[in-house]
Formats: sequence, structure tokens, C-alpha cells
Amino acid sequence: MINLFVFLFGLVIGSFLNCVIYRLERKKGFLKGRAQRKTSSFLRGRSYCPHCKHVLSWQDLIPVFSFLILKGKCQYCKKKISIQYPLVELLTGALFLLIFINFNNLLVTRYLLLVTSFWILISSFLIIIFVYDLKHYMIPDKVIYPAIIIAMIFRLFTGYGLLVTGYLLSAFAAAGFFLLIVLISRGKWMGVGDIKLAFLIGLLLGHPNTILALFLAFLIGAIIGVGLIGLKKKTIKSELPFGPFLILGIYLALFFGEKIINWYFNLFFI
Repeated sequence: MINLFVFLFGLVIGSFLNCVIYRLERKKGFLKGRAQRKTSSFLRGRSYCPHCKHVLSWQDLIPVFSFLILKGKCQYCKKKISIQYPLVELLTGALFLLIFINFNNLLVTRYLLLVTSFWILISSFLIIIFVYDLKHYMIPDKVIYPAIIIAMIFRLFTGYGLLVTGYLLSAFAAAGFFLLIVLISRGKWMGVGDIKLAFLIGLLLGHPNTILALFLAFLIGAIIGVGLIGLKKKTIKSELPFGPFLILGIYLALFFGEKIINWYFNLFFI
């Protein structure tokens, strides 16, 4: 029952994250025409159809189920609803459940609650970054800076001495590595947003998982890039958002980092 509750909670938060992503897009001017209506805050306001602007009722906002019941169309104007909405909701629910299961073996109940809550909060920021960067090739400062501040506070108040220093060194080393790439390529290979995200990765994972996350991000990015070129979806000069690969690397290192590192050392040093 607890696992079910965590998953359902993730679905609800995923629905909220979709609203945040949409309002960030509108604020930045990526949306056209009537959808670019100004608002005082990207966190406030009623949800409405991006096509006909009809305010949505609670029946229209049930995560995943509303999309299925309405057959992927707005019930007022019959325009198609983006598949992004149920996918983000399902992704958030599944990710929250994985986080809860992953940290469920911690012995101290209060510490379990603190760490799980931290990763659920950070994951909300990372999901927004994942989708936003995938769509617009940009990591919004309004999302990455609060995530860095929260991670910094968490490390300062839950760590001690060398542990905190280790996370900070990992953060600066990862950011420095990406800064070097940006300077060498003059911004053609990486963006400034990737530097900030790399700094966040160091704060989240520390050593050696930060190195593993970056390695896996580059590996997966290269495989997908070559695949897209082979399918003629991209060319060698095409841009490819790297934020989603970095975020994927974070969770692979978080959930499987110890197993991957042990496998590597067993393979080459034993």
C-alpha cells in the first residue's frame, strides 16, 4: 500500500510538473500566439487547454486517466493533447517509487525520510530540466539554481568535514571539466547550462559516482547520436541536448553505481 501511495503521489506531482514546464515555455516565449499570454508567475494560475484556453475542471486533470478517458483530446475543442503529459506523470510516479525502494533499506527512520524527501524534491527539478532541455535545448536558470541551493543546504546540514568537502570537490571538478569543453569548443559542443548541471551532479553524487554518471552520459549520448545519424534523423553537425543524458547518468549511478563499479574492477583487476 505504501508503494502504491508513493506511485500515485508521483503521478500527481508529475501533473504539476507538466504545468510548470508549460508555464516556463510560455514565459520564455517558446509558445506561439494566444498560448504566449503573460502571467505573474509560472507557479500560479488555473490550468487550461493550450489550444482553446478553456479552463480545465478537476475531471480533466486526473493524472494519466483523464488522458486515457478523453482519448488524448481536449473535450472542449477536440484538439490533441501532447503525449508529454501522461509520459511525464508516469515517469515521475515510477521514479518516486524507485527512489523510495532504493532508500528503504536505511536503518534510521528519520534519515530515511530525509534522504527520500530530498531525492524526491531534487527529482522534480531534474524532470523539468530533462523535458525542457529535450524540447528547447536549454536548461532554465529558474530551475537549476534552486536545485543547486537545495543540494548545497542538504549536504551542509547532513554531512560533516571531509564528506562535505568531497561533494564540493566533485561539484567543482565536474563543472570545471565542462567549462573546459565549453571554452575549447567556444560553446559549440556544450552549453553553459550543462556546466551548472554538472556542478549539481557533483553535489548529488560525490566521488566516484559523479565520474560514473558523466561517463555513462557521454557513452549513452554517443550511442544515441550515432543511431540518429544512422537513421538520418540528425547529421554530424546537428545539435543534441546533453542535459537528458546527464540526468539519465545521475539515476544510473544512484541506483546501480556500486554494482557497475564493482563489476568494472572485477572485470579488469581480478
